Amino acid sequence: MIRRLAAEALGTGLLIVAVIGSGIMATNLTDDIALQLLCNAVATGGALVALILIFAPVSGASFNPAVGIVGALLGEVSWKQTALYAVAQTVGGCLGAMTANVMFEHPVVELSTKAREGSNIYISEIVATVGLLLVIWGTIRANRSNLVPFTVAAWITGAYFFTSSTSLANPAVSIARSLSNSFAGIDPNSVPAFIAMQIIGAFLGYSIIRWIFVQESKS
Repeated sequence: MIRRLAAEALGTGLLIVAVIGSGIMATNLTDDIALQLLCNAVATGGALVALILIFAPVSGASFNPAVGIVGALLGEVSWKQTALYAVAQTVGGCLGAMTANVMFEHPVVELSTKAREGSNIYISEIVATVGLLLVIWGTIRANRSNLVPFTVAAWITGAYFFTSSTSLANPAVSIARSLSNSFAGIDPNSVPAFIAMQIIGAFLGYSIIRWIFVQESKS
């Protein structure tokens, strides 16, 4: 279990390094906001593919408490593992945020002032989370588990652009990104609502997965 927790912490941490680091680099290179978002999305998607590929054999590479919640609801993993993974993912993500800050000469901890609020933003997080979960379990249901790194990366990269929240879709990532006052940051005051929407998305995603994929596999 220690090895699996370390893999989840390290994987989530490196993912956050990619998310925050690419955001800072993009703002250093250009003032074009669309190009900044494109750089951030592509770097995040690329990192996701690599990290899921290398850590999946060790821990499953969920890097996301919302994924763990659905796995536990489906009986695929225990609630104890889900809780331990969530702690490891959050700690790893926070360390990743601090690392990215240091890499770009920002304060180690620099709380974000980027407020992300409003019903449109909250709905976006539900949509982003549900979509991510459907992509994961839909790919597995199609007997294409080897493609999960690519389908997940494709969804997240696209969702950066088609959701008004830029698709955090991950409670651990939401907490970690609050520690960087940069392009990818989120005001700590916005985090609780984001996490609530992501948890709602997890339960809604579970219901859809049970209805479409699990029932179909039984039939």
